[in-house]
Amino acid sequence: MLAFALALDSALSALTDRFDIFLSHSVRDASLVMGVKRILEEAGKTVYVDWISDPNLDRNAVTGATAERLRHRMRKCDACFYLFSRHSRRSRWMPWELGFFDGQNGNVAILPLIPPTGELDFTGEEYLEIYPKIDFANLSGSPSIFVNQVRRTEMGSYKSYDEWRRGADKLRPTT
Repeated sequence: MLAFALALDSALSALTDRFDIFLSHSVRDASLVMGVKRILEEAGKTVYVDWISDPNLDRNAVTGATAERLRHRMRKCDACFYLFSRHSRRSRWMPWELGFFDGQNGNVAILPLIPPTGELDFTGEEYLEIYPKIDFANLSGSPSIFVNQVRRTEMGSYKSYDEWRRGADKLRPTT
């Protein structure tokens, strides 16, 4: 059944070159990625996941062409959600994707998978603290995506995904 779902997702992805969300993730979180992708799609968003949308990319034979393909895909996405998990710390690609996307258009947010302790620990990756966090709410029977713009000096400010994506809440350097 999973193989059929992946083949269907891949076929549908081939029909479009644009996506709402580039989901940066560790492949070690593959089953979680599928669940997150489904929730985002239920919220009405199209989601790029490399091994689903581009199954021809060979993880065992990564080349510069692989990076070029990912850059092409990132340019065709409106936002990047960085799926923060215990596995993301070991990914060599995720920080590169975040940096590229942040430099490209700035619509980057952290989608944290909260550990059992209930607290996010960005030790060693403190740069992740500057990005807003993704939250979900179930409104009218379907998931809605909210961006929690928390900064060290302010209270959190929630915006809908669409408001945030349009740039109203992009982080700007403080002086």
